[in-house]
Amino acid sequence: MSFGQAISSGFRNYAVFTGRASRSEYWWWVLFVVLVGLATGAIWDGLGTAWNIAVLLPSLGLGVRRLRDAGYHWGWIFLSLVPIVGSIVLIVFLTQPSKFVENDVPQGRVEPEL
Repeated sequence: MSFGQAISSGFRNYAVFTGRASRSEYWWWVLFVVLVGLATGAIWDGLGTAWNIAVLLPSLGLGVRRLRDAGYHWGWIFLSLVPIVGSIVLIVFLTQPSKFVENDVPQGRVEPEL
């Protein structure tokens, strides 16, 4: 998934917590959010705060979908609430490759026919 596709997908699936998200989709979104956050924060702190609030829900949705794609339960997203160690463990989970789960066909993939 390209940078532009990941951004449009992030906004199109604003509050979607079902399905899966690829690594590229998730990390392109993170890069976009951080860059825009830095730019808006440099202009005015209030604008940076407003940006972070605006992208909170799509970022959570994308994180949940990414965890599901990596084969983890969505509840692991709460690790981000644990200072330092929780964030490190969550980043490791989010960088894992996609895992195929039987009876669950992720977007863009086709089950092999027998």
